[in-house]
Amino acid sequence: MRPVLILIAAYLLGSIPFGYLIVRAKAGGDVRETGSGGTGATNVTRRAGKSAGVLTLLLDACKGLLAIYLARKFLTPDYGINWWVAAAAVLAVAGHIFPVWLGFRGGKGVATGVGVFLGLAPLAVVGAAVVFIVIVGATRYVSLGSIAATIAMPVCVWLWSAFVKPIEGLNAILTAAIIGGALIIFMHRANIGRLLCGTESKFR
Repeated sequence: MRPVLILIAAYLLGSIPFGYLIVRAKAGGDVRETGSGGTGATNVTRRAGKSAGVLTLLLDACKGLLAIYLARKFLTPDYGINWWVAAAAVLAVAGHIFPVWLGFRGGKGVATGVGVFLGLAPLAVVGAAVVFIVIVGATRYVSLGSIAATIAMPVCVWLWSAFVKPIEGLNAILTAAIIGGALIIFMHRANIGRLLCGTESKFR
């Protein structure tokens, strides 16, 4: 029974629509009605300013990290990583993308995914962050940076475990990275279309 409750908690944590609530309080209206239509930090920045976007980014990452903390604390005997923890990771990302509080229409899951992997493989996040920074710096496309970093995450996890230090629960973490990453990339499908057409908005 405990695993089921923790998995539900992970989904509900991921579902907390911080971006929606911040824009509602600061600027009014539904952030999903403008820009990319999501509740994530980039769209919040466009609607309510950089400070609101940064706050959204931090809170969305924290809810992913908290989901992993709870799963590791209550679903493993030694604060380790197992398949239950991996499932909680995927559900936290899914919660952000499909939040029950907003009719299952939320954000793209990037920041929550960052929080999740800070709890699973923090040093691999550094590698993915470098990819993100390089891509965005070169192109000014946040969406392209997010997609590239998402693809890089399982690669960074594997490389770190293979060449630096073995990672506990590697197969479970890689599975979470692949499934969670597939969800995030799926949510960027419209961005991919605009990138291919040359009509994607650049970050200023």
